[in-house]
Amino acid sequence: MQAAIQQTNNDTAILERRSEKYLSFYVGAEEFAIGVLSVREIMGMQDITSVPHTPSFVQGIINLRGKVVPVVDLRLKFGMPSTERTQRTCIIVVDVAREGSRMLMGVIVDSVSEVLNVAVSEIEDTPDFGEGVTIPYLLGIAKSKGKVKILLDIEKVLNAGEITGLDALVN
Repeated sequence: MQAAIQQTNNDTAILERRSEKYLSFYVGAEEFAIGVLSVREIMGMQDITSVPHTPSFVQGIINLRGKVVPVVDLRLKFGMPSTERTQRTCIIVVDVAREGSRMLMGVIVDSVSEVLNVAVSEIEDTPDFGEGVTIPYLLGIAKSKGKVKILLDIEKVLNAGEITGLDALVN
């Protein structure tokens, strides 16, 4: 009985976390969204300083008002082919948790779409992709305005090992 109550509380916490305002953006033909509370700013593309011996999806670092911020290309992170950048390509600067502290990180997306409110009733659980396939950074699938948007937990888009490597770039 206690375990059932605990599970219900966990499910409620996940639903509350999923129901919020989201910033939606495109990577390829797919529309993704992240919670606006994680977003610090949206900026146009700028010069990125590459750093040797980093994973291919780590484009390098930028100087953001005196802070060194690592930049990740979501296309490459998600296994999509690289493409030519356009005027709509931009960097979303997000604030993510890192071992008890916070870290700014830039993510390159093809274009930003809109800020939208997503109600719990518009969110479905992540579909089961079969045995052995886990995608821990998906919060769910939102159906809003006749479209499907993939809700991302930006804190989990990069796993702990990848963030550890990026953390070394800024310290």
